[in-house]
Amino acid sequence: MRMLNLGIVAHVDAGKTSLTERLLFDAGAITHLGSVDGGDTRTDAMDLERRRGITIRSAVATFDSAGHKVHLIDTPGHTDFVAEVERALGVLDGAILVLSAVEGVQPHTRVLMRTLRALGVPTLLFVNKIDRRGARHDDLLDDIRRMLSPSAVALNRPVDPGTAAATVELTEPGPELAEVLAEHSDAVLQSYLDGLDPVLLRDELVRQTAAGQVFPVLFGSAISGAGIDALRQGIVDLLPSAEPAPGPLDGTVFAIEHDPAGRRFAVARLFAGSLTVRDRVTFARRDASGSTVVESARATAVLDADRRAVAVRAGGIARIGGVPGLRVGDRLGSTVAPPPPALLRPPTLEAVVTSPDQDLYTGLSALADEDPLINVRPGPSAGSLVVSLYGEVQREVIAARLAEEFGVRAEFSAPRVVCVERLTGTGHAVKHMGETLFVGTVGLRIEPGETDSGVRYQLEAERGSLPAAFMTAIQDTVRATLASGPRGWRVVDCLVTLTHTGYASPVTVAGDFRGLTPLVLMEALREAGTVVCEPMEHVDIDVPADVVSSVLGLLVRCGGAPEMPVIRGDEAAVTAVVPSGRLRGIEQALPGMTRGLGAMTTRFAGYRPLSG
Repeated sequence: MRMLNLGIVAHVDAGKTSLTERLLFDAGAITHLGSVDGGDTRTDAMDLERRRGITIRSAVATFDSAGHKVHLIDTPGHTDFVAEVERALGVLDGAILVLSAVEGVQPHTRVLMRTLRALGVPTLLFVNKIDRRGARHDDLLDDIRRMLSPSAVALNRPVDPGTAAATVELTEPGPELAEVLAEHSDAVLQSYLDGLDPVLLRDELVRQTAAGQVFPVLFGSAISGAGIDALRQGIVDLLPSAEPAPGPLDGTVFAIEHDPAGRRFAVARLFAGSLTVRDRVTFARRDASGSTVVESARATAVLDADRRAVAVRAGGIARIGGVPGLRVGDRLGSTVAPPPPALLRPPTLEAVVTSPDQDLYTGLSALADEDPLINVRPGPSAGSLVVSLYGEVQREVIAARLAEEFGVRAEFSAPRVVCVERLTGTGHAVKHMGETLFVGTVGLRIEPGETDSGVRYQLEAERGSLPAAFMTAIQDTVRATLASGPRGWRVVDCLVTLTHTGYASPVTVAGDFRGLTPLVLMEALREAGTVVCEPMEHVDIDVPADVVSSVLGLLVRCGGAPEMPVIRGDEAAVTAVVPSGRLRGIEQALPGMTRGLGAMTTRFAGYRPLSG
């Protein structure tokens, strides 16, 4: 049986979880069709998810279809949980992007589609809710081709849309399909000129879908079941299944979950090799400082995607128990750390968390185990902690989970925008033995690095001039010190060079270098100088043409730098780069300014120096 790892992604409320439930039910994987409103869906297992009616954590379910074992990964739709979506995207063979036939292409839909295309994930578009009043077809297809991809091709069409009796009918391969396929196939172009060949069109549709060149569109309703048979057929016919690779173990951990008994499992996609209970697992990651960490442990439990204790082979999903060191993002079977993730967008907010209860650190650490981007760290006052956030909904979820799962009453400060510090020059400092209370010599030079290069560390002093433990103490302390620069923000994109060393055996200990290194590095930082930089967002806004000047004025007042708008008839496209901290104000003002017709999408645009 072939395996297919399939992700379902969508803007919130498009019906993603309902579609997951329908696919499982129609395949016989579940005996009861749950609903989001009823709070009894298979993949929304947390009480909090069921109460709020949103997906918070990615969940894996399975069903069989036409000789395929499909591992279905249901992901959150709310933008505050975009990190969960990103972790899932890296392990998929294909995806279904769900849209509502009523609301159409929404801002987060465009972000997801842009990301799926950038990653080359073969994608089907499912237009849900054709049975709801206001469901659209022809004009929605135009929006899909204009906003998502001109290579979207409809394989069916709704009948009686907007009514409870809505159903679908398949469309035969014809000139419209041939025109799209001909963009990537000379054979189809020739067939288009000489006479359409349905077999060739079908073969090219399969090939180009798998290559991420075209995007089939299927209409239907997850609630009524209309169009679901065609979607199930499209999943196995058009999306590529996993190709098992021989050789040693290779996989990626994309989630951490706990079973009802509280046992912790790392959920991983295996790309090569196999894994069974009692196998020794080697894994690698980058720690917060950028250093490679390699660990090895024996798995005491290995379950497949159906939670059966069996050997999991390449292409499958493995739940690995008894290896507490495994973290989200770890690369299995390797001593080489995976590259840093190319985030859809990093968290740009942070808040201070306090609590009268003693288990605050325990609770937040457990949540950070599931989502490392929470990034728990010490706060400004005794007993306080700082967490990174995407938005208000995520903050509410963290507070609710702390209360319900750990009995912790947490209070959050007003969130602030997370800035960074960049070097403006080069600095060098040396502290010789005898100049301080520490028995050692350290010299460090710090200079600017390339954008997004991270913190790099190198030796100019001879490697053998210090024992290995002392060298490690200096390097680890350098990275820890740069977490808070002269202005209180993390220092990024720099090169630190160890220039001088010295010690006195047997008096010197590693603690001398852990105490001395921050003094030297901060002196070098002050000489180099730093500038505080704020996070920025690239925004794309579609608005009525008659309100362009008002929207441009709004962007300028919010610190943005708009580009020349593009006018297309009654519509206009406005782009700008704006500070992340002003984004919420733009989102709130835009509906009233555009009579509810404005649509905005955003993507992270890096950092720029903070004025004032």
